[in-house]
Amino acid sequence: MATTLCENCNNYVYDDESGTYYCEINLDEDEMLKFLSGRNENCNYFSSNDDYLIVRKQN
Repeated sequence: MATTLCENCNNYVYDDESGTYYCEINLDEDEMLKFLSGRNENCNYFSSNDDYLIVRKQN
């Protein structure tokens, strides 16, 4: 199973009430269409949730 960009993003959060993941960035209509259709490979709001990214850059 391939991992999408959203699954590695800090803005992609889990909602306990609905039991689903969602993007917490306030997207405009065009961006929301890309998000819902899965065509969001170049997201301008991507923020990596990889805590070790900074450490790797320092080494």
